Amino acid sequence: MTNLSVNINKVATLRNARGGNAPDVVKVALDCEAFGAQGITVHPRPDERHIRYSDVYALKPLVKTEFNIEGYPAKEFIELVLRVKPEQVTLVPDAPDAITSNAGWDVQTHFDGLKELIDRFKTEGIRTSIFVGTDLSTIEWAAKTGTDRIELYTEPYAAAYAADRQTAVAPFIEAARLARDLGMGVNAGHDLSLENLAYIHQQIPWLKEVSIGHALICDALYLGLQETIAQYKKQLIG
Repeated sequence: MTNLSVNINKVATLRNARGGNAPDVVKVALDCEAFGAQGITVHPRPDERHIRYSDVYALKPLVKTEFNIEGYPAKEFIELVLRVKPEQVTLVPDAPDAITSNAGWDVQTHFDGLKELIDRFKTEGIRTSIFVGTDLSTIEWAAKTGTDRIELYTEPYAAAYAADRQTAVAPFIEAARLARDLGMGVNAGHDLSLENLAYIHQQIPWLKEVSIGHALICDALYLGLQETIAQYKKQLIG
């Protein structure tokens, strides 16, 4: 079974545009759970332009499914994760001023720092995941860090899907197979949508989790949050 984790960053972006607490990020997270989401993802950034650190602390005691905190491992982020102790931390190599994540780790180059950090998180009982592309040597280096999982950066798949979905998904299948053979769980995220989700799941049915935010929140504007979550979960059946 592949879990759907809803990234609620865009909800926080909308709230922050006007100040106040509308929409209520915590309520939306709990509604997502009530509507069937199996996880909640947040990606706090240093400028707190969407999810704030205070949101993370507010969510932790209330989220009853799987809480995933993703982000760049700056000192403040590491301290946040160690204090909150989510079920999963996903390490992402995005610069502080990045609009959104746009690449996976060069694990070989950053191996020592990643391994040390993964050991530290795992000692605290936090499952670890590294955000990576499909380069097979990177997958092999990720396994050497001792990480529990990788998260495949799926924007290249989404971008090429309409033109040739079979070619688009091929490197992801190969990477996911290698990760599985090396004993790592496989997550996926970035630009997954109702258009392309079912196909990648059919090709990689052993995905542990997909983390989806932007497309899901956009769809919810038209379909409503409950119906949107139901439709995304349908893509993960079979």
